[in-house]
Amino acid sequence: MRWQVQDAKQRLSEVLRKVQVDGPQFITRHGEEVAVVIDIASYRRLAGIEVEVDFKEALAGGFHTGDEFADAVDEVVADRKDSLPREVDLGAAR
Repeated sequence: MRWQVQDAKQRLSEVLRKVQVDGPQFITRHGEEVAVVIDIASYRRLAGIEVEVDFKEALAGGFHTGDEFADAVDEVVADRKDSLPREVDLGAAR
């Protein structure tokens, strides 16, 4: 939807609700688009901003970032979690 600057200022709460329900809202001045209001998740994705991860959630389920390398590391760590440790000779019995 398109909003004139004056209308967007007067009805900001409605603009924000529409962003959540209908998606981006365009702001115009003298008929020309000058800004767009988007939800925070879209902004973070576009800006490449890291999203905070809940520490307990990360420990329980690993970090799922969409990064193939990180996902592969998570898989290896999960597989090793259930295996027994190997024996290591530290030379202490000499």
